[in-house]
Amino acid sequence: MAPEEQPSTEARSEALSALSDDELVARARQRDFAAFETLVDRYQDKVYRLAFRFVRNETEAKEIVQETLLSVWRKLDGFKGESQFSSWLYRVTSNAALMRLRSQRRHPEVSTEDLEPGFLDTRSTDVGELGPVGENWARRPDEELLSEEMRHQLQQAIDDLPEIYRTVFLVRDVDGFSTEETAEALGISVPTVKTRLHRARIALREAIGAVFEGNGEGTPGRVARAPRDASGRSKPERDGD
Repeated sequence: MAPEEQPSTEARSEALSALSDDELVARARQRDFAAFETLVDRYQDKVYRLAFRFVRNETEAKEIVQETLLSVWRKLDGFKGESQFSSWLYRVTSNAALMRLRSQRRHPEVSTEDLEPGFLDTRSTDVGELGPVGENWARRPDEELLSEEMRHQLQQAIDDLPEIYRTVFLVRDVDGFSTEETAEALGISVPTVKTRLHRARIALREAIGAVFEGNGEGTPGRVARAPRDASGRSKPERDGD
């Protein structure tokens, strides 16, 4: 009797590619490294893009990808499957990027090219109305919005955001995750994403508005800070904040 033929490497790769994330995770938990490599192939580019959004450096982003994948491989047994594998993976990536930035006392850098033209439009319905802040700067000519002064003001405003607002803004508005995906990736609720994004957008919109309003002589005004109470302290978050 002829020995049973083993599937070729190519055939096995194709078979693994057809499996769902849950099926691949189950196999990877049994230390099937080929299954884990299939997950890596499926998400490596997305993990890199997310890491790059935080650090804006190709070398560091690649290092974060390696750290993330190694961490995920080691912690697979701890993944309970209560959220999607991709969400857990993005959460590990975000945490790795933020830890690196904290260790270097840096904030994520954002290019205006990463942002959609209407990302702070008052008509946004996903997180509620922002309300007027002086002139609607979103109607300004593109060359004004992309000016060096505006870039500096926007970066300063993003740096000034508390980390909990800044992280939501980066994942939701810069990387283009949906509200639900952002909630899963960061391990918070959808209402919390909406509230934090709303506050981040208000602060950024006020900061950009200051560029155009200034003091009447073209000098930018004060950069908006996170919401504060009457005593000047940052407002504490309530449920859903």
